[in-house]
Amino acid sequence: MCPDTTRRTIAALTAALLLLADTAWFQIVAVAVGGVAGLLLCREPSSTGKASIRVFYSKRLGGTLLGLFFFILIALPLAQPFLPELFAIAESFYRAGALVFGGGHVVLPLLEESIVQPGWVSEEDFLAGYGAAQMIPGPMFAFSAYLGALIPTETSPWWGAIVAFSFMFLPGFLLIAGILPLWQGLSQLTMANHAIAGINAAVVGLLGAALYDPIFIAAIYSGTDLAISITGLVMLRLWHLSPLIVIAGCLATTLFPVLF
Repeated sequence: MCPDTTRRTIAALTAALLLLADTAWFQIVAVAVGGVAGLLLCREPSSTGKASIRVFYSKRLGGTLLGLFFFILIALPLAQPFLPELFAIAESFYRAGALVFGGGHVVLPLLEESIVQPGWVSEEDFLAGYGAAQMIPGPMFAFSAYLGALIPTETSPWWGAIVAFSFMFLPGFLLIAGILPLWQGLSQLTMANHAIAGINAAVVGLLGAALYDPIFIAAIYSGTDLAISITGLVMLRLWHLSPLIVIAGCLATTLFPVLF
């Protein structure tokens, strides 16, 4: 996603700006700026428009789905104070799912701001769930079910998990289904390809910033923690060991001084 100096620079500047920003909402600004930078600076040929996707529904239906996406995004925060507590969970997870760019790991700052800062879930439980999610296959967004179950409500934790999981994935489904009828034409435009190249580079910066905050600063407390992390990285990337073996080894190394 960053094969040249221009896109590497966009990624590095995006990461730096996000680390300086006070709010996860700045991700939207960073991605938009990345798109503008790509439009102005990225001139390398792109293969974005080469793939052909057959869509079996009309642009009108796509527009309706996009409208539904924005309607829910606006209506939930306005209606939430007058609705049951599960709607507060729905609003928080829908907003995080709607505003995230670049995949599951980038959603961590948004979820931390929406779930941890209000006191619904402790930071320790938040990071423990994130670590557990890395051990199992599947999309990172499934982490939302764990968080939804932990949020205290008057109903069963199962309902919190179902609502959080559903509303985390819903905006992505609505966006994809809404944009697909328009995408084939847009992807052929040279300007669109340049903007997408910049957006992709900005997303790399988002991932780098998310790796530092909240993961690194909340997980690395000492030189021992850093040494274990580096060893795990070597085992994973250079020795190509199974992630389960790496996790088990790091866990055993951490627990050994405590138990013995």
